[in-house]
This record gives sequence, C-alpha cells and structure tokens, in this order.
Amino acid sequence: MLAILLAAVVGFAALELLVETSVGLMERQTNWFDGNLIKLLDRLLLIFIALEVLQNVTAYLRDQVVQIELVLLTALTAVARKVIVLPPGTENKPALMAGFGVIVVGLAAAYWLVRRARSDQQPAQAS
Repeated sequence: MLAILLAAVVGFAALELLVETSVGLMERQTNWFDGNLIKLLDRLLLIFIALEVLQNVTAYLRDQVVQIELVLLTALTAVARKVIVLPPGTENKPALMAGFGVIVVGLAAAYWLVRRARSDQQPAQAS
C-alpha cells in the first residue's frame, strides 16, 4: 500500500512538473536564467530522489532486506541536489561547504566499501 501511494505521489509530481514546464516553454516570457532553471532542476532531482525511495521501499517489501547500495545512492543524490541548488551567497559559508564535502566523501567511501565487499563475496567465475 505504501509503495502504491508513493508511486502515485511521484506520478502526480512528475505530471505537475511536465505541465508547468510545458506552460513555461509555451509562454515565451519565462526567464529561465533568473533562477527558474535552478527551480526546475531542483524539482526534477526531487522526483528522482522520490523514485529512488520508491525503489528502496519496493526492494525491501519484496526481499525483506534493506539494500544498502540503494540507500547510499539515494543519499548521494539528495546531497548532490542540495549542493546544486544552493542559494546565492552560500559560497561565503565555508563550514557549510566543507560539511557537504565531508558528507559526499563519506557516502562515496561507504558506497565503494559496500560494492567492494559484495564483489569479494561473489565466487570467482571461470573464463
């Protein structure tokens, strides 16, 4: 039930984004370089994150196992979204930027370790 509800929300969000973008393209008065492009990218990345969460939920419901690789990729996408859509003036906050850097490096290292551990567990295949 949760997966169906989440899929419906993602579907409606994607449809709304498609309609609003289409209207913005048809109305030639939309200035895409005045922050509207960043807003569009923000919403698109948010839909991608919701799709990844939906994939996490359905994988858990199907296998009853949390797939840590999917969770780490979702977290990386979420942090990347935050970095991409940072408001102007944020570059003057070095602690925030350093924090995002530490988070990205930590998540990437965790993902690499999980992938490496998984490849070490798989038996070697003969050529």
